[in-house]
Amino acid sequence: DVYGLDPELLAMLPQPVCALLLLFPCNKKYHDYAVSEVERLEKDGQHVDDSLFFMRQTIGNACGTIGLLHAISNNKDRVELDPGYLKNFIDHTASMTAEERGAYLEGDDTISAAHEESANEGQSELPSDRDSVNLHFVALVHHNGHLYELDGRKPFAINHGETTMDTFLEDGALVCKNFMSRDPSE
Repeated sequence: DVYGLDPELLAMLPQPVCALLLLFPCNKKYHDYAVSEVERLEKDGQHVDDSLFFMRQTIGNACGTIGLLHAISNNKDRVELDPGYLKNFIDHTASMTAEERGAYLEGDDTISAAHEESANEGQSELPSDRDSVNLHFVALVHHNGHLYELDGRKPFAINHGETTMDTFLEDGALVCKNFMSRDPSE
């Protein structure tokens, strides 16, 4: 858990950090910004590394799962996965497009059952996959010298610029602050 974005609070985290999951309110201001950002990037272009693992979210209320898959899949060199479902999923979908990965996950009963089981272990009342939830997870990852925002509801990854393993946490905190500044009342 990140308790704050001030340097002294970030320093409390074990280093190096190779991914962050950001949970934020999804409202009209965010939606309007996201649409304009996608339009700008479609017009202007951006560098996205071909080896970046990105998948579309086609399942309602699964953004946390998608965020974790993005974080782990883009850090296979830092996270040792034991043989099992997660390793098999990442290996099997490695050559797929973002859309194909989303469809594969949606059609996979194994992860759906595991997701449901772990979600039901918590103490909170769970929304159904059809409920309107105004919170959303995205992953921020360091991948091959760049900081990427991976949001499965967007058509592609967003490159936020160069970073290093030494500066990723600080650079990622700036991206988080930018999210927060778009709607300070939330």
